[in-house]
Amino acid sequence: QVQLVESGGGLVQAGGSLRLSCAASGRTFSSYVLGWFRQAPGKEREFVAAVSWRVSTIYYADSVKGRLTISRDNAKNTVYLQINSLKPEDTAVYYCAAARVRTGSYYGSSRNYDYWGQGTQVTVSS
Repeated sequence: QVQLVESGGGLVQAGGSLRLSCAASGRTFSSYVLGWFRQAPGKEREFVAAVSWRVSTIYYADSVKGRLTISRDNAKNTVYLQINSLKPEDTAVYYCAAARVRTGSYYGSSRNYDYWGQGTQVTVSS
């Protein structure tokens, strides 16, 4: 059974930083892309970043490039999302998700992900 467990969210002031973690278990993820999405109140879930497990190809949403860094630790089966210079508009529930690698898949779409974590809340105060 695949499990994705996020942690690291919390309440921070604008300008601060957070590192979110996603611990993955239940299978071998060498043929998967691990991604982060976020959903703010009243808004649709949006793609943030993703990384392929095996070859470390990285994808970022244009809106977050420069402030967010995704990385992975294969030995720990964990994916991280470092968020710097936090803004109030970064307030959202952040979700970790896993997608099987498929030819032609667009990993910026939540529809292509097979497994989801429960999410971790990030709240940025101004």
